[in-house]
Amino acid sequence: MNKISLREKLGYGVGAIGLDLSYGMFYSYLSIFLTNALGISPAFLLIITPLARLWDGINDPMMGMIVDRTNTKMGKYRPWIITGATINAVVLCLLFNNPGFAAGSVGLYVYAAVLYVLWGMTNTLADIPFWSMVPSFASEEKDRNLVSTIARAFSGLGQGIISIFTPIAVAYFGGVAGSKLDSMTSDTLSKGFGKWSIITAVGLIFFAAISVLSTKERRIVVNNDKFSFKGAINIIKQNDQLLVFMLFAMISNAGFYMTSGISSYYFTSVLGDLTLQSKFNLMGTVGSVLAILVVPVCSKFMNNRSIYKLSLSMAAAGYIGMAIMGYLIPGNVTLLGVCYILTSLGTGSMFVNQTVMLADCVDYGEYKTGSRNQSLTFSMKGFLQKMAYTIQAIIMYATFTVTGYDGEAVVQTAQAKSAISFLMFIVPPAMMIISLIIFSKKYKIYGDFKQEVLEAVSNK
Repeated sequence: MNKISLREKLGYGVGAIGLDLSYGMFYSYLSIFLTNALGISPAFLLIITPLARLWDGINDPMMGMIVDRTNTKMGKYRPWIITGATINAVVLCLLFNNPGFAAGSVGLYVYAAVLYVLWGMTNTLADIPFWSMVPSFASEEKDRNLVSTIARAFSGLGQGIISIFTPIAVAYFGGVAGSKLDSMTSDTLSKGFGKWSIITAVGLIFFAAISVLSTKERRIVVNNDKFSFKGAINIIKQNDQLLVFMLFAMISNAGFYMTSGISSYYFTSVLGDLTLQSKFNLMGTVGSVLAILVVPVCSKFMNNRSIYKLSLSMAAAGYIGMAIMGYLIPGNVTLLGVCYILTSLGTGSMFVNQTVMLADCVDYGEYKTGSRNQSLTFSMKGFLQKMAYTIQAIIMYATFTVTGYDGEAVVQTAQAKSAISFLMFIVPPAMMIISLIIFSKKYKIYGDFKQEVLEAVSNK
């Protein structure tokens, strides 16, 4: 059994801060930047988002298999982490900084589309090897829980930095004293997001470097089989529990992304003050911080299956509370935020458990096929996150298109505002409940069978 110091676990986990700085900018704020700052049509984004994911369906498994075949003096994962983080940081800056294309021009649309796709590709370069290291640290459930919890805690910190400070930073760097709707012009948003993206990009590289320099790689198994995309697909198809995991995790993650993606529109267009989002997200961050205690504490008297059910139930209950407050007492951000604490407590612990379950899927795949495809399996984590975002984006952009949302308008129509509220309060809890049902009925790696898998893999 592998033993690593707490210092090294912390050093590894710090890398997740940088990854989530980039994640948060892309998943939570890119939409409002493209529609409200650059004036790009939601209908265009409705097309480019699924097309980008189709490419990710090829690119992500390919990258996973490349990592599985990497063998350098620096290790298997760390060279990719620092390289991917650096390139992704450059793309992030370019994505949030228009080099001078005129609003509505073909050049602007092409530029946004190319950078949109490149962000997903370069993010994959760092994300897959980073999370692929989890199974190599520990094989015991409690040890994996600890490593995953630490990494997810830092991940939540990175997301918290983005969600709390972005509205304030955009207003500050955009040159406005406040953030009322009539002050947040397209020019303000362009300047604010442009400068803030540079700061977050530097943070991405900095934290990735700390992670790489403070971590030693263990249990490195290099797969020397010749790369084959068809072979990668067959490996994934043979791992039936990985496919089940992908389904229920994709649905619940889409619910989470719906909140993070639509909330900026809700506070801007419905409540009329973007910085109210900072207060709302601050309370959500409180829940995310507390969430790091859920798995370690509950694992003392509950198995991971029960903890995951609890996590999804808390998330759904919090969302339902948000819906009640949002419709009955609109504009009361404090009460809305209190419910969001419970939601974030659930989603935060949900993400910790998903990392552990994906590590279990690695073991299950080796148990079933005799081949350990660690990075290929973990490449599905990034892919499912992107697919979850795609589900969220399709629903959101389609709704915007149908209801006539206009990013350049100061005041939205009543129909558009109503649709935004529906996406904010009704869609996320429905997704959590659907995910919980699928998980309860289809996921089998737990109890005696999980122990059988671990013993079979450990004895090889």
